[in-house]
Amino acid sequence: MLLIPHIQIQNANALSSPFTIGFPAMTAWLGAAHALERQLNDAMGLNQGETLSFQGVGVVSHQFTLHTYKGPGDYEYSIIGTGNPLEPAAKKDKPEGNAERPSFIEEARCHLEVSMIIACEGIEKSLEPDVIRLTAQLLQSRMKIAGGDILKIRQPEFYRDFNQLKKRLMPGYALIERRELIIEAMEQGQDAIGALIDYLAVHHHCKQEERNGEMEIIWSSQRKQTGLDGKRGWIVPIATGFHGISELGYAKNQRDPETLHRFAEAVVTLGEFIMPYRLEYIEELLWHYHYDADSNLYLCQQDTIEGF
Repeated sequence: MLLIPHIQIQNANALSSPFTIGFPAMTAWLGAAHALERQLNDAMGLNQGETLSFQGVGVVSHQFTLHTYKGPGDYEYSIIGTGNPLEPAAKKDKPEGNAERPSFIEEARCHLEVSMIIACEGIEKSLEPDVIRLTAQLLQSRMKIAGGDILKIRQPEFYRDFNQLKKRLMPGYALIERRELIIEAMEQGQDAIGALIDYLAVHHHCKQEERNGEMEIIWSSQRKQTGLDGKRGWIVPIATGFHGISELGYAKNQRDPETLHRFAEAVVTLGEFIMPYRLEYIEELLWHYHYDADSNLYLCQQDTIEGF
């Protein structure tokens, strides 16, 4: 396992799907690892048959700051957008010297600090120092992660013992997949969006209790149970891939003229942030690419979906 610890990222894309804002989508993390894999292979100049290969990616969050604001008396949060430069107004429409701000699309951004764990194949012990040096060099010179700028990273390291690796991930929260919660709810008759909201909603309850001879109303707030032990975990919506909604073909002005194109929509499910010490096997942490030809699904998912 290649550990890239405490990557500080500025202004990452927090609009993880068309209807969720928060931690960057898993497609962003696996996409960054894929880009790093290709650039490492080019930089190391490996011979044919000696290709370095990444088999899975894990993400542990240490700090996360979402750029939103909620003023006194506000019901909803607002996105803190970046201010575009003023552009001069046309003389025929505005008095000379005046300027106006151009229209822009609101984009949710975040600052965060994460550690990435990458399962590697094809790296001999003698090549590990070169991989560590080039990984640090590539990340700090030419790469972005989730659209954000990399400000700082700590020295990458290799681990073969998962217990030793878990110690280096603390304190932090590992993102794992909980799509089985959606599956179970849909089997009981709920639709997917209803199940998603049901697990994310905060339910408020009140009851009357007698205290010092007087009746008082006691309020409590909680979310839906997510485990057999009665615990309620840190459940979040996460975007994990795409669902193809058109046939494969060529589109006018597509980015890559050689590759077949199709329109797609985002796939959103539930994830959970848990402390790494609760993980027993590396497979519980790693995310992999998965393609389902029958359903036209392009997913980032984990091999294990049992609850914790």
